[in-house]
Amino acid sequence: MEQKPLKLNYKRTFVIGFAFFGILMLWQVYNTYCPLILTELFKNVFGITDEKQVQYIVGVLMACDNIVALFMLPIFGKLSDTTHTRFGKRMPYIVIGTIASAIVFPLIVVMFLLNSLVGVIIMLTLTLLFMQMYRNPAVSLMPDVTPKPLRSKANGIINIVGYIGAILGGAMAMIFPFVKDTIDQPKLIIPFIITAVCMLVTCAFLFFKVKENKIEVEIADDLKRGEEETELIEAVEEDKPLSSSNKRSLIILIAALFLWFAAFNAVETFWSTYGAYHLNISNYSLFTIVLTIASLISFFPASIVSDKIGRKWTIIIGLALLVIALVGLIFVPRADATFVKDGITYNKAHILLFPCFIVAGIGWAFVNCCSYPMVVELSNKKNIGKYTGIYYAASMAAQSLTPVVAGLAVFFADAWNVLFIYSSALMGLSLLVFFFVNNVKTKKSEKKKGLEVFDQD
Repeated sequence: MEQKPLKLNYKRTFVIGFAFFGILMLWQVYNTYCPLILTELFKNVFGITDEKQVQYIVGVLMACDNIVALFMLPIFGKLSDTTHTRFGKRMPYIVIGTIASAIVFPLIVVMFLLNSLVGVIIMLTLTLLFMQMYRNPAVSLMPDVTPKPLRSKANGIINIVGYIGAILGGAMAMIFPFVKDTIDQPKLIIPFIITAVCMLVTCAFLFFKVKENKIEVEIADDLKRGEEETELIEAVEEDKPLSSSNKRSLIILIAALFLWFAAFNAVETFWSTYGAYHLNISNYSLFTIVLTIASLISFFPASIVSDKIGRKWTIIIGLALLVIALVGLIFVPRADATFVKDGITYNKAHILLFPCFIVAGIGWAFVNCCSYPMVVELSNKKNIGKYTGIYYAASMAAQSLTPVVAGLAVFFADAWNVLFIYSSALMGLSLLVFFFVNNVKTKKSEKKKGLEVFDQD
């Protein structure tokens, strides 16, 4: 008798996404304001007028949080794998980490308004330490309660919820813009406070609606069936090491993941300073919102595409779109480059920026929808946090290195466009490397019988 297809619990998945909502909202506010805050403080402390001269220092500081995360995320992932409480194994870390982060986050602006560089660095460090305490457990919660074949779709939904938080963070950057060449900006604390409150509210909702231990019992059969319907050619078994084929593909996948995060994070880290100081546009955060909305709209279609053609080819499409977008950004002119047509003045920078950010957003959604599920596909129910840690260790290693390298490149080349040359080259390399992942079944092969089922991409 043919079994009914596995069905995703959309309501529960949506609620789990609230943890990601708070995380992405904070990162959006952090990545928008903190490079600018650090740039202004360094200019003030060292009496520098050319902001390019301090970007490598800003890059080093922006990378420090990722260095901390590189070690903390695997540790807390493994800890949460072995934690057993009446609230579940992930929830204690989520609740404590969220509360601590929400308390410290607004103090970054307080220290900035006091013109304290040391104070800002301390508050940045504390915020990010607390964030890393719960980030891995929050992300691991989804695969804990979702069978393997449904994780791309679940990841798409969780990213949709998370990106709503990122959009709100970007919108606040437009409402409360950073004013260059001044530290007298008391209104700057408002987006930080709003973010902290949203984190606390969504965490409370998650805590009262998701009962980990109860759900684990309810879906035990579906999780077991999910292990049998894996996309992997060689299935993963509990308490046994990975096969040589799976291990080799994991290494290749992690290498590609490192490269695409390095490429994307270079732009993410320096976009606000690039837009404000080089392109000379005041609405630089608008394009971050455009990218985020494009991703938001694309996550669910990406999960459907993944169901049709498999995760590997979905990621390849996404990486190709990102390469196209990043190459296009190399040729964006300054905001004062305009032309007149039919009596209307058009801004050349905006005309190029909008399509590039839209394409980048779509590509990023296709990549993110499937990359994490591909990594945890190699895990079993006892070590999901460990493999989540591997995923984030690779991404954080990239994000630790790339701000420093990109900042030095801008400094030595004395040209902002080198940022996008750097990013597009790394993204192209990640696409090349990812082609060699070969431990997954094609969708066509799943319909075959006998030995033909072992056909590879």
